[in-house]
Amino acid sequence: MRLDINLASQPYEDARQFWMRWGTALAVAAILTLALLTVTVTDWFAARRDHAQIAVLRTQIAQRDRTRQQAENFLSQPSNRTTRDQSQFLNELIERKSLSWTHVLEDLEKVMPSRVHLVSIHPELDADNQLTLKMVVAGDRDRALELAHRMEDSRHFAQTYVEAEAPATSGSGDSVQFAIDGIYIPAPAPAPAPAPTPKTEAPKRSAS
Repeated sequence: MRLDINLASQPYEDARQFWMRWGTALAVAAILTLALLTVTVTDWFAARRDHAQIAVLRTQIAQRDRTRQQAENFLSQPSNRTTRDQSQFLNELIERKSLSWTHVLEDLEKVMPSRVHLVSIHPELDADNQLTLKMVVAGDRDRALELAHRMEDSRHFAQTYVEAEAPATSGSGDSVQFAIDGIYIPAPAPAPAPAPTPKTEAPKRSAS
């Protein structure tokens, strides 16, 4: 009969297997910790950069709000209120396409005599909220006066008159410049086309 007697003071353990098993687990844990630390640091720097950009944008928005408020306060003054109301009304006309610059220029071209050309044009509102065109034309004097008469006879212009007359700029080839004012009457917007009526087909009879 054989007896195995362990004379060591501590029981035998396989240290190599222990370190291989637990060492691998520790290495994996260390890699995961490093990856999480890297992601955390990267996110922290990204968040810091985003906060800086947000602060810059908020500063710009605040500056624009102050500028807009100053402009509104300036336009709200009694001396500038009329200009503000006229600008708002003209902008609404343009947005609603009630005032088409293409149509205005086309209507002017129809009544513009030869040897006269348009130098500038500026829309304004009169006391009755009617759209007045303040124009400067240059060319031959008789032809410029004819333009005022043609505008008065046109269905798109009314109350046309010559506000001022001045010599033309030297070297331009024109003899005179006229400031002409007139109320513009835009053509009414075309009525929307009616929606097409859906066609109903007669039921088909089955062949007997």
